[in-house]
Amino acid sequence: MIAEFLWSIVIISIVGAILISLYGIARRPSLVKKLIALTILTDSANVLAIMIGYRLIYPIAPPVLPKLSEEGLAEFLATAVDPLPQALVITAVVIGMAVNILIAFAIIQIYRIYGTTDIRKIAKVIKK
Repeated sequence: MIAEFLWSIVIISIVGAILISLYGIARRPSLVKKLIALTILTDSANVLAIMIGYRLIYPIAPPVLPKLSEEGLAEFLATAVDPLPQALVITAVVIGMAVNILIAFAIIQIYRIYGTTDIRKIAKVIKK
């Protein structure tokens, strides 16, 4: 009972972080703040993917196949953690880091050209 309550609190906080980061991406005028919100969004989505692949059964077995009998193999399959979300998340982390570096480089170049990272001021300069 308490475990389910705590898991629901964790999931609600992850969804809350996703919603706050979406707000930051949509409503903040600074490109740096948008990049920070995008990073929070990707990290929250990665944590949510790991949570989906996690099993709420104790004891949790790592996804390494030991030499077991038929009965032991059935028990292992019931308690093993799914390795696919973990593999997808590590790939997403590496790709996300590369994308964040590319966006940060673009923000630095925009700051060098326009002298600001505020998209409203940049739009005014472009319209002139």
